[in-house]
This record gives sequence, C-alpha cells and structure tokens, in this order.
Amino acid sequence: MGSTIATARRPLRWFVLLVAAFAVALMAVGSPLAAYAAAPDTPGGDQEKTDFYFAGVITFDDKPVPDVKLTVDGGGFDAETITDAEGKWRLYVPEKATYTLTVDESTLPEGVIVAGDSASQEVEFGLTGSKIVNLFLGEGERQTQSFADQLFSRIINGLNFGLLLALAAMGAALIYGTTGLSNFAHGEMVTWGALVALMATTFWQLPLWAGLIVALLGGGILGLALDAGLWRPLRRRGLGTVQLMIVSIGLSLALRYFYQYLIGGSTFQLPGASPTPLQFGPISLSYIDLISMGVSIVVILGVAYFLLGTRIGKATRAISDNPQLAAASGINVDRVIRIVWVLAGVLAALSGILWAYFRPGVRWDMGTQMLLLIFAAITLGGLGTAFGALVGSIIVGIVVETSTLFIPSDLKYAGALVVLILILLIRPQGLLGRKERLG
Repeated sequence: MGSTIATARRPLRWFVLLVAAFAVALMAVGSPLAAYAAAPDTPGGDQEKTDFYFAGVITFDDKPVPDVKLTVDGGGFDAETITDAEGKWRLYVPEKATYTLTVDESTLPEGVIVAGDSASQEVEFGLTGSKIVNLFLGEGERQTQSFADQLFSRIINGLNFGLLLALAAMGAALIYGTTGLSNFAHGEMVTWGALVALMATTFWQLPLWAGLIVALLGGGILGLALDAGLWRPLRRRGLGTVQLMIVSIGLSLALRYFYQYLIGGSTFQLPGASPTPLQFGPISLSYIDLISMGVSIVVILGVAYFLLGTRIGKATRAISDNPQLAAASGINVDRVIRIVWVLAGVLAALSGILWAYFRPGVRWDMGTQMLLLIFAAITLGGLGTAFGALVGSIIVGIVVETSTLFIPSDLKYAGALVVLILILLIRPQGLLGRKERLG
C-alpha cells in the first residue's frame, strides 16, 4: 500500500513539471517580442469586454501616437492596453468606480511626457457606462517611481495573493495527502464559493455577512457531497490514480459549464468590490485587502492548530503518512477523509470569495485561472503536506506579482513556473516534502 501511495503522488508532480516546461519554452520563444506588444485590432480587443470602459485618443502636435502602453487599476483590478495606429485606446473595467489611469511614459517618443503633475490620474464615470479621457502630451523630463518602491509594493500585493492562494492549496494538499487524488475540480470548488456568495448577496438580497456564511456552508456541503456521492464509491471500487484523475478532469468540465449555464459569461461584482485604495507610502491597499490578509492569516493559523492540536488533525496526518498503519491502529479512515473534504470545501470557498475581491469579479471560469498555480504551490512546497502548500503559495504569489518588474505582465504566471522548475531540480521532493514519498 505504501508503494501504491508513493506511485499515486507521481502524476501530479510530472504534470506540473511538463506544463511548467512548456510555459518556460513559450516564454523563451516569446519574450524578445513581448516587450513590444502589438496593439489590438480594435481598441479594447485585447481584454474581456464588460459594460464599463474608459477610452480616448493620444496625440502629440496633432498627430496620433501609436504603441503607447496604458494601464488602469483600482480595488485590486488592473488591465492594460496599447494604442493603435490612430492613437486610439480602450480599457474595460468590472464596475463603475474610481480608478487610476496611467500612461507608461517609457513608451512615449523621446522627450515627450504627459502634461500635468503626473502620468497617472484618477478617473471615474458619469451617468453612462463609458468615459472618454483626454490625454495631453508635451515636452519634458520623465519622473518615475523608484525600483525599490515598486518592488516593495508588489511584494505586499504578492503576499496578499499568496495567502488567499494558500487557502485553496492547503485544502487540495490535504485531499492529496489522504487519498492520493490530484483533484482537477478543485478550481471549480473555488468558483463555487464565489458563486454562492454572489447568489446570496445579489440575487437573494441577504446582508454581506450572512451571504459569506452561506457561501462557506455551501463550500463544506459541496465537499461533503463530492466525497459521499462520487469519490468514496470510486475508492471502494479500487479505481487507480490515473482513472481518478481523469474523472476529476471530467467533473471539472461538467461543473465549469454548469456554472456558465447558471450565470452566463458575464462578470458580476460582490458588494463593496473595488473600494478606494488607501495609500501607505508607495503601497496602495484597500480596506478589503487588509481584511483579506487578516482573515487568511487567522484561518491558516486555525488550520495549523487543527492539524497539530486536535485528534482529527493528528489522524489526518497519520493517514497521509501511512493509511494502512492508521487503519490498523483503529482510525476510521473514511470518516477522516470525509472531514478533510468538508474542510477543503470551506477553504476553497473562502479562497474564491477573497479571489473575487482581489481580482474584482465573479466569473464562471475564475477558479480555472487558479488551478495551475494551486498545483504549482503544492508541488513546490512538497506533495501532500498542507504546510508545504502554504510555503509554496506564498512563494508563488510573491513571484507572480514581482515578476512583472522584469518580464511582460502577460507572462507573470510563467515566472512562477520557472521558480518551480528551478527548485524541483535542486530538491525534487519539494521544500517540505520527504524523499520517501517520491520513491
């Protein structure tokens, strides 16, 4: 049985390594051109369309200025675009709110800057869902934020992202440690939490606090239902690891398109999304970001206490180490696995809610965007260990957010996979993994 569990842990590791290698190859091929990103065929054609957008034209001496990079951010949301040959641009945002529009002056002609005090300005909507923003250029010297300030700001944002990623990754790691299942439907469990919160607060008009409680309960119920209705019967039939993995891929697709059937392809906002950010020196954070980090830390400490200080938690670790010995010592393995699934569902739901605020918006496929990063964090930290998933998530979060200082933002997720490959080349079992689990 021990060798079976060890063998079961190999597919996820090799899957992540192969995908990571593919991403690195793409980056190696595409990076020379990425720094000179092409403008979309139509203004805004490089973004996900919403009902709200800012637009305009950039000219200098009555001539259009092409290939100028613009970014918009606010409340955790950010997007960027490039002006076309006529100097036109468009940036879609998730909702009506106040945003910061920034022109990357390094993409302007030599000796040309944005007229005014700064290349950044606050923009907001009027009565309609669109806003035309006029940008005037002039001659002058450029002033930019120091590299140290940018790095410090993005480390904090990366820590915030890493903590919410850790909630989902720790749940997936516990499932993997106790059952050997690489759950490709875990991203849909993340989406489920945000969807239930959206339905409870927007469609059912519940107060926000009540909607969040309903979403967490919904996450636990989903975990319970999946184990009782699907995974436990399949375990009892003795299905192999590869077969279970294929089932999880099918389940992921089924849930994802069921979500699309429920809410369509639009992006919805949870109450209070995209608040006005607070400025702490070079760091820009909203009160939701501060709450998110605080909640994540408290929940992670609670999970740590559960694993280290409770009988069920110790039984969970015993099953992860040696299921046969745990069963022989009187531990009810099925009961513990059922509890792990409920806990993983709650953690995934909480992660989905925080993700909906961090990247404002609830979409039918939002969990899919996190799935590869969840697997990368688990593999990086050490397969099957929740604490390893925590460490791996924080590393992935910080690398993703800081990598845009060195590589194009379109490749920031590939940057995390580069770190994954480098660490696994040195320590194949992951940072906190044990060698015997790989053999």
